[in-house]
Amino acid sequence: MLIQFKGFVCFKGWYFLGGFITKGEKIVSLKEAGQIIQDGNIIAVGGALSAREPIALIHEIIRQGKKNLMTIGGAHGLDIDLLCAGGVVGAVQNSFVGFEFDFGLAPNYRRACQSGKVQVRETDCNFTLQQLRAAQYGIPFMPMPRVGGTDILQLHPEFKTITCPFTGEKLTAVPALKPDVAIIHGYKADKRGNVHLTKPYFADVLMATAAEKTIVTVEEVVSEEEIRELGIVIPYYEVTAVVEVPFGAHPTACYPAYAYDRKHIAKYIQLAQEGEEIFRREYLDVFVYGSETQQEYLRRVGDEEHFKRLRAWRQDITSWMEVFGE
Repeated sequence: MLIQFKGFVCFKGWYFLGGFITKGEKIVSLKEAGQIIQDGNIIAVGGALSAREPIALIHEIIRQGKKNLMTIGGAHGLDIDLLCAGGVVGAVQNSFVGFEFDFGLAPNYRRACQSGKVQVRETDCNFTLQQLRAAQYGIPFMPMPRVGGTDILQLHPEFKTITCPFTGEKLTAVPALKPDVAIIHGYKADKRGNVHLTKPYFADVLMATAAEKTIVTVEEVVSEEEIRELGIVIPYYEVTAVVEVPFGAHPTACYPAYAYDRKHIAKYIQLAQEGEEIFRREYLDVFVYGSETQQEYLRRVGDEEHFKRLRAWRQDITSWMEVFGE
């Protein structure tokens, strides 16, 4: 029996994923996962702000020199800023890109947008969610309460005002926005692609079900029995490929495994604020281009004690304060 969905073909238990063939498994390397993404793709980036962003896969996307990608999502930070610094993004449709109250604006993102290298597609969380929802349902548009008091409709001529056939109410219709690939970092998965996420889920489940293909990096690949016990949040048939990458969200958090690395993010921000050349030489060349494996990246970030502190955030208040006081 031949079944085709989510970017792969299944025939009698064999999965044909692009150039890769596996027996009932979707485990691929980070490099193979990056090769699924093509120049010009729309990528929905999972996680939010400083939590559960797929940073290891983003490093690989930059190393592979992808071009003219378009990111979509809600409120994000280091992930989109880093993609802009790596020169792989042509347009961004995210409702917010920054480092919240802790570190403020996102220097690389701002620089790329102001120079014109990256096109900003103005949006907010609700618009993007409704556009993804239309793609998820397989319908051409999604109606939403009429938008007023803003110039957003002038920035998006593709958004239309329609009349509800049942009530006569005026509504705003937004077109479906189907990502070519959703990239998500989860806590655990099994080899078939069943994924367990810890709350909050952000828009990850919606992205995974709306996208043509979904790549999930996880802290650990575990048995099918353990995934069933933990609870499946994204089922295997929505997942194209799984990559096991411990600390794959670093320096953002992946709770409950580890907190975000404030010390490393502070260094990132400092270098980004010093300009494009310095950031490329002292951050990208060291932590992205100079670290072809996740192990090498982690070795350059810190020693075992450093990562032990990030994992110890939930032991007690003292440990928690030590992590965020750095």
